[in-house]
Amino acid sequence: MKKGYLFVFMAASTWGTLGIFATYIYRYGVDSFTMVFFRVLFALLILGTYITVVLRENPFTRERLWFYAIYGFIGVFAFYTLYFYTVKISSVGFAVLLVYTAPAFSVILGRLIFKESLSLEKVMALFMVLVGVILVAGNVDFSINKLALLTGIGTGFTYALYGVLAKFGVKKERPERVLFMTLLFGLMFLAPFSRFSVPKGAIPYLLGLAFFPTFMGYVLYNHALKEVEVSRASIVATVEPVVAIVLAFILFGETLTGLQILGAVLIISGSILVHMSEGKKDQM
Repeated sequence: MKKGYLFVFMAASTWGTLGIFATYIYRYGVDSFTMVFFRVLFALLILGTYITVVLRENPFTRERLWFYAIYGFIGVFAFYTLYFYTVKISSVGFAVLLVYTAPAFSVILGRLIFKESLSLEKVMALFMVLVGVILVAGNVDFSINKLALLTGIGTGFTYALYGVLAKFGVKKERPERVLFMTLLFGLMFLAPFSRFSVPKGAIPYLLGLAFFPTFMGYVLYNHALKEVEVSRASIVATVEPVVAIVLAFILFGETLTGLQILGAVLIISGSILVHMSEGKKDQM
């Protein structure tokens, strides 16, 4: 088993905690943009300390600043702006559902940009995880206005672009520095829309949000993309909503329906299929 797949699974598992931290933070009246701003700010402090103290390197670079500006705008600012706006004009379930159109976009972009194979197993796995995400999303209202549909699909597309840009970034630079510079530019784009103060009680949850689904999640994912195809990584990363609903069940007592459990099984099965199909390819 390639360790890259383990990194993707671990990254997706940390992303699954995002909704848990957000639930606690929203209780303090923190708006979405401010929450994301402090999430990125604290993640930058953690990541900068890690690169400086543990890796003993300079987290900053003057090279390819144009690339990091584009990456920060698309992967941080545009993604979260589209996501939270979709939630605002529709529902959380609808927004989450359309975020996971990303694997479909990743398969297409991986084929066009990196010439990744379009195997039958990959297509089958993609179908399984998309159906699984629909089932996990639960009772989603599909009578949504066209604008929400467009912004939701835009969320999925920018999420897929994050993986594509990360693939380019880690080819020439350490994944931690790629993430640091991307978050730095993302923070600049977020700043004009954010408040610069939060209740003290929200700070521990913001630190948790910065450490687990941001610092750990994206560092692991960027490392995974050094050896795993963008399309395959995106499909495996759909285990995130499975982790999210299990945590919601454990911490908040939310009910798991039979269809959600079936959806979780489909997502996990699709992820396993992606890994097994590449294993067969490597043995040929």
